[in-house]
Amino acid sequence: MGLKYLHTMVRVADLDESMDFYCNKLGLEEVERYDNPEGRFTLVMLSAPGDEAAQVELTYNYDSEDMGGGRNFGHLAYSVSDIYEVCQRLMDAGVTINRPPRDGRMAFVRSPDNISIELLQDGAALPVREPWASMPNVGEW
Repeated sequence: MGLKYLHTMVRVADLDESMDFYCNKLGLEEVERYDNPEGRFTLVMLSAPGDEAAQVELTYNYDSEDMGGGRNFGHLAYSVSDIYEVCQRLMDAGVTINRPPRDGRMAFVRSPDNISIELLQDGAALPVREPWASMPNVGEW
């Protein structure tokens, strides 16, 4: 039996706000979109640049629904080439760094729909440096 990871699906409350977060701020790219007005939903497949094998499916249902806290989902995880640069770019774009990369290796942020996203330094941890080393956690991650 062959088994291959296809994608992770997350429901989103505001597709435009989520696309801004995942694409413009986090850096994912849209791979495919499927609009189904009759079924009252839109699916958007996203991937990291150059890595279409691991995708995130954003599911937007036209009718509003309560999404809950999001923590029960767990998290999405992405490796990054420079965790400090990515966290600074996200902060500059107004994203709260819930768990700063104090160790030069790991950070957590949340999407507009409260999905926890883990950022991991690719390879060895970067040398510890300020202001990251002194930053406290903010909220849940």
